[in-house]
Amino acid sequence: MAMTVPAETVFRARGLTKTYRMGEVEVPALRGIDLELYRGELVVLLGPSGSGKSTLLNILGGLDVPTSGEVHYLDHELTGATEAELTRFRREHVGFVFQFYNLIPSLTARENVSAVTEIASSPMRPEDALRRVDLGSRLDHFPAQLSGGEQQRVAIARAIAKNPAVLLCDEPTGALDSATGVVVLEALERVNRDLGTLTVLITHNVGIADMADRVIRLSDGHIAEIRANAAKKPAHELSW
Repeated sequence: MAMTVPAETVFRARGLTKTYRMGEVEVPALRGIDLELYRGELVVLLGPSGSGKSTLLNILGGLDVPTSGEVHYLDHELTGATEAELTRFRREHVGFVFQFYNLIPSLTARENVSAVTEIASSPMRPEDALRRVDLGSRLDHFPAQLSGGEQQRVAIARAIAKNPAVLLCDEPTGALDSATGVVVLEALERVNRDLGTLTVLITHNVGIADMADRVIRLSDGHIAEIRANAAKKPAHELSW
């Protein structure tokens, strides 16, 4: 009888809450999240604005800390880590892709990626990272010479060039039309498949959920649903 090897747990969250204080008012963003995320999977976090998606992603990535609860990355507890420890965690283990590309206008695509590889412990060559997102012919172009989709793919190359175990993407297609967005999603799909990087992708776009291994739907700071896709749809077949 064939044995299936359980996937390694990369993140484990227990009882995660986050409350922001706005003057005299407390605004709860997360209300008790229990969650495991596994090596090599592609996860879509789905939900409307204000549901807690970005807050959860920021806590997993060490950009924010919870009000209560625990977060473990592999066998390390992130909760209670010092700012220096969180900085090292982000630098060594996590790649970030945001809705807006945050490229340095005066640097070429290659130089934008090099800015990250120079501080990474075991980076890939900037040229190799850019080829992984099909930009091998655009190495020496400046952001102003690239389309929005190409700029976002440079941002993905920059994120993966340090060989992170985790890739966290917050609305990476939010500023793009659907055709261009699909090209960006194909790049993320390829990185997830070829590098085995745990990839977590925030979207409010239900159509994108079809490319995920698992879909986690948030509502009002709670996990409303976790479901596995019986069959993942390739990014090029998505439409919205």
